[in-house]
Amino acid sequence: MIYGFALQENLRKIVFLIFLFLSFTLRVSAPGTNFMTIFDFPPIEPYKQLVLAIGIVETKSDTIAYNPVEEAAGYFQIRPIRLLDYNNRTGSNYTLIDLFNYEISEKIFLFYADKIGPYDFELIARKWNGNGRLTVNYWKRIKEYL
Repeated sequence: MIYGFALQENLRKIVFLIFLFLSFTLRVSAPGTNFMTIFDFPPIEPYKQLVLAIGIVETKSDTIAYNPVEEAAGYFQIRPIRLLDYNNRTGSNYTLIDLFNYEISEKIFLFYADKIGPYDFELIARKWNGNGRLTVNYWKRIKEYL
């Protein structure tokens, strides 16, 4: 009988300690809130360094650059033939003037980068520049800024 009494007494102590612990934690907890925290993570930009390097090599990062010999315009020096190809492939109707808008030029560049790449920066840069031997030198210049 003494054994049962000791067990019952220990059980009371355990229940009391649990009650005490729960009472304490409820009193020191923060008040309720009616909002939710949303973490804003930066977007993944796999071509960011390549975009910057091409902009430096092509135009020294000038968004309103124009090459009258090639009729290439904007930050990425997009030529009319590439603009026509992009418009045909996407159903867009951009003009040469639109290429001075950085967001539009970047959209066009990224379209081709995704088609060529996706993560082979050398292949993307060389195909962006054209084809042939001269693209090797172009890639060397790009690598300096990566």
